[in-house]
Order: sequence, then C-alpha cells, then structure tokens
Amino acid sequence: MIGQAGLVATYRQVFGRPEFRALFASMVVSVAGDQFARVALSLLVFDRTRSAGWTAGVYALTYVPSIFAGPLLSGLADRWPRRRVMVVADLLRAGLVTVMAIPSLPLPAVAALLVVVQAAGAPGNAARAATAATVLPGEEFLLGKGVLDMVVQLAQVAGFATGGTLVAFLGPGQALVADGVTFVVSAVVVRFGIRARPAPGAVADSGTRLGRWWADLRAGTVLVVRTPRLRSLVGLACVAGFYVTVEGLAAPYAESIGGSAQAVGVLLAASPAGTVLGMLIVARLPSPVRMRLLGPLAVAASVPLVVCAIHPGLVVTALLWGLSGMASAYHLPASAAFTLAVPDQRRAQAYGLAATALTTSQGAGIALAGLAATAAGASTVLAVAGVLGVLTALAAGAAWNRARRAAGPE
Repeated sequence: MIGQAGLVATYRQVFGRPEFRALFASMVVSVAGDQFARVALSLLVFDRTRSAGWTAGVYALTYVPSIFAGPLLSGLADRWPRRRVMVVADLLRAGLVTVMAIPSLPLPAVAALLVVVQAAGAPGNAARAATAATVLPGEEFLLGKGVLDMVVQLAQVAGFATGGTLVAFLGPGQALVADGVTFVVSAVVVRFGIRARPAPGAVADSGTRLGRWWADLRAGTVLVVRTPRLRSLVGLACVAGFYVTVEGLAAPYAESIGGSAQAVGVLLAASPAGTVLGMLIVARLPSPVRMRLLGPLAVAASVPLVVCAIHPGLVVTALLWGLSGMASAYHLPASAAFTLAVPDQRRAQAYGLAATALTTSQGAGIALAGLAATAAGASTVLAVAGVLGVLTALAAGAAWNRARRAAGPE
C-alpha cells in the first residue's frame, strides 16, 4: 500500500509497464478532445446570453450526470470485465458526440446529449481507475495516478488556452467531430493495449440482475459511509466545490477587470497549470508528509479566492488561481489512498460514489456561484466562496487527522 517504508517508485518503472502506457495514451487523446468541446459550449453560451448565470449553468451541466451515473453505473466495472467496459463506453460516447456535431442542432438538444455523453463515461472512468490500481503496485500507483491526473490537467491547460481560437477557426461542429474521433482512438488503444481480465465482482450469487446491482450499490455505499478514513477523504475532496467556482465565473470576472476573450482563456488555464506543478511536487514527497499535508493544502486551495474581492488585475489573479491549483494537488494522494483502501471487488463502485460526491460539489458550487454572481458580482462571489472553502477544509482536515491517527501508522 501507499507509504511502505523503503519503496520509492520512479517514472521509468511506471512507464515500463505496457498496460499503463495504454491507459496513458487513451486518456491523452480523449481528454484533449473533451476540453475543446467544453470550451466551445462555454463561449457559445456566454456570447449569446452575456449572462454569468447561463454560462455557469451550462458549464455545470457537464457535472450533473455524475450525480446519478457515478453511483448507478460505476459498479458495472466490478460486475463486467473492465477492459470491455472501457471500450464500450468510449464507442458509445463517440457516437453520441458525433450526433451533437450535426449542423444547426438546437442548443437544448446539444445540452441533453452532453448529459448522456457524460453519464456514459462514468463506468469507463471507474474501470480505468480500478485497472490502474491493478497494474501498478504500491507507490507506483500513486505516481502513475499522478501522471494520469496530470494528463487531465495539461489537457485543460491546452484546451482552455487555445480552445477559443480553435473553435473560432473550426466552428463548434468540427470541434465536436474531433472529440468523437478521440473516443474511437481511445477505444482501439484500450482494446489492444490492456490485458483481458475477469470481472472481480462477478461471483456466483442468487437473485435477479437488478437485485445484484442494488446489493452492489448498497454494499459500496455502506463501505464508504461507515469507514472513517474513506469518509474523511471524500469530505476533503468535496472542498473542491468552493475553489472550482473560478471555472464557472472566469468569463464574467475577466469582463469585470477589463479583460478580453483571451483573458478568459488565461484565467481558465491558470488553475490546471498550477495543479500540474503541484502534483509534480506532491508526488515526490515522502508518504507520511503527503498524508499530513492533506488538510493544510485543502485550506490553501481556497485562500487565494478571497483576494478576488479587491479586483487585483489579470496577472495577479492568474497567479492567485495558479496557487490555488497548486494546493489542490492534495487530491492526488487523497484519491490514491482512497482507491487502495477499498477491496478490488468493490473498487469501481466506491470510486463512482466518491467521484459523485466530488463532481456534485463542483457542479453545485459552479451553478450556485453563477446565480449569486448575477446579483452580487463575480469578484464578491469568488471571495465568499474562498471563505466558505477555508472553513469547510478546516473541518474536513480535522476529520481526516482523527481517522488517520485511529488507523495507526501509514
């Protein structure tokens, strides 16, 4: 497990495993396409409505499916072979995204399809996370998970920084077609790069298929809720609901400080860029140090938002949001510790529940911040979110410290 004395993983070891390289490659191609599609929708809505509420609402729509898809569908990756789940999920999303690219498709229809696309990704993401824990032992898993998480963050940096220009050049339809192609490529890489394994949770049992599904969902929920260590890690993850508000309010905040459309891209790229740097640092710290820093870093992720109340300008704001992103790298050791603390046969289901808690907090935070910004202004809302985030992180960090001490040495 994480924290075994004397074990130090290296990137060479991690990338020396062929199956990890396949997981890495599949994420690179699919996540990059997703970011361009997300930027296309965000800019399109704000340009049409000039409304912080509508912009944040549509952006938050990408998080909504996880409220139901995470707990309801992630368990499929325990019940069915995980490679098969990843391939089917990718191909289904490719088809749906291609339909979204139909010219003149009304915005409500595109939004509805977006919900289905995100829902279809839940079991695939759970299968990928569980497979990574299987192919990478001990400290290699934390380092490998850090690499996979950094893929997501780097794709956000590239997508947010260049997405506006690319979408303006290609048009939203072509950006969505490119996204569909990336899902197909991801499915091919997984099919031929990941070894077939039996489903860890597909044991012989009685009852209907629906009954088994409900039993799996209930067992995973009870495991997370009744285990202080797992419960506190989920609490720390949910702090993201406060500092993620910078994503939903980037456009109206940039306008309030006199920024252009390019400034929106800079601000959106600042947080994920900081997260990448933070992950590189956190992954190399000794395990006991990482575990002790979870609470303090969760607090530090929200502090920079408070300064937005004084409109510090584009450069200072970008630096502040970058610092927030660096501190948010605590998610790497927290999520790795959560995954390895769950038995393999419950791993995908528990992952789905934790991901649901995280994305629900993020989606709710963005949506509520957008609504509040229509009355109070983006800078004020960001500052309030920062204060609330600090208070929540202090409580979650205290719960984690109690659970960690009760569990004994790492």
